[in-house]
Amino acid sequence: MESLFQPQYWLFWGMALAVLLFFPIRKIIWVMSVRRAQRKGEAADAEDQKRLFRRAGVTAALLSFVFSIFYTNYLFGVGS
Repeated sequence: MESLFQPQYWLFWGMALAVLLFFPIRKIIWVMSVRRAQRKGEAADAEDQKRLFRRAGVTAALLSFVFSIFYTNYLFGVGS
């Protein structure tokens, strides 16, 4: 088990962290965008919510991937 926490596995841990962060980040971004649309007075019907959910998924994927790669790179000290 100790061998999994070696610096050569930083990419594996980065991807694992990205997957775990993706779902809550997507939900938070989606809720914030639906509430913003409601506040603006735009109708947030099912089709609009589905579109906002897809957009939130793309944003969450990029955000969680970038954060997890930088974090695990810092945590394992790769490149320094």
